[in-house]
Order: sequence, then C-alpha cells, then structure tokens
Amino acid sequence: EIRQMPVSEKVSEVSALKEVRREMVKQQQRMGRSKNIVMDGRDIGTAVFPDASLKIFMTADPAVRAKRRYDEIHTKNPDVTLEEIYENIAHRDYQDTTRAESPLVRAQDAIILDNTALTPEQQLQFALDRVEGLNR
Repeated sequence: EIRQMPVSEKVSEVSALKEVRREMVKQQQRMGRSKNIVMDGRDIGTAVFPDASLKIFMTADPAVRAKRRYDEIHTKNPDVTLEEIYENIAHRDYQDTTRAESPLVRAQDAIILDNTALTPEQQLQFALDRVEGLNR
C-alpha cells in the first residue's frame, strides 16, 4: 500500500511539515538506537543517522524508476499509466530536493549506487560488499 499512487502523491507534502518530519526522525532514531539497522529513506543519511558507519545513496534514471514502479503497482492498479508515475516521481524529486526542512541531498560520505542498469541481486551484492568492507 505504501507504494501506491495515492500515498506517493501525498508523501512529499506531508513530510515537508516540520512537526511531522521531526517526529518521524525521532521514531526512526529510536528504531536504530540499540542495534544495527538497514533503513531506506530520502534523508536517512543526512538527518536521521548522519553518523552511520555506512551510507549508500541509491539513484537511477527517472524513466527507469518510473518503469520499475509501474511494474510494481500496475497489477493492483491497472488504471495507472507509466506517464502518471513518471510525472509523480519527477514532482516528488523536485519537492524533496527543494523543501526547506531536511531536503533530499546525498550525504558527503555516502557511497553512490546508480542502479539504473542493475538487477536487485546486483544491488544487494553491492551493499553486502560494502558491509563486508566495514568488518575487515
């Protein structure tokens, strides 16, 4: 449900609210306080866990991201079009990179993973290789 269009259309708007963002950051920090954690989010490496030992900033071509999202949700929502999803992604990226409160930016110490041409298995291996590098 979280990846469906109605949620995706509102998430940037809601997450731009300072009070909402602060509470979400607190809750996320509580989750990771006592254990190792893998967390996905647009400000995890900058606002939530700026001191994390490993940060991977995942990116991909917007057209590829739209196709992946389309493939993911089209079976549950056959009325959604690839164009709508692409426009939603572009709009959300713009909102998230230009918002005043915790904008989407790559943490300076984050490793960039451009997964445009990678399979899920290749992405996982990339991350696992970096984790193993921490343990050496």
